[in-house]
Amino acid sequence: APAVSAAQAAPAAEPALPSGNVVKSPIVGTAYLAAEPGAAPFARVGAQVNAGDTVLIVEAMKVMNAIPAPAAGTIKAILVDNGQPVEYDQPLIVIE
Repeated sequence: APAVSAAQAAPAAEPALPSGNVVKSPIVGTAYLAAEPGAAPFARVGAQVNAGDTVLIVEAMKVMNAIPAPAAGTIKAILVDNGQPVEYDQPLIVIE
């Protein structure tokens, strides 16, 4: 079989994201949608957020990193589950 470079294979594997500002993880860690178990989530689909609002937390090496909304808008999609491991640059939330 002919060799296929990773660059050629990657686009087909990427899921389509809704349009808007995609909030990506700045680090490898664990995503949390609320400040603590049982607390209200920072963001819900359809909720309005302002630039700088915390939309979730990514915990890495016991440090809780608040992830801010890059711009004001409406939460279109939450792409991770609470407690889910996330990779660097992984899309987390879409704001439009």
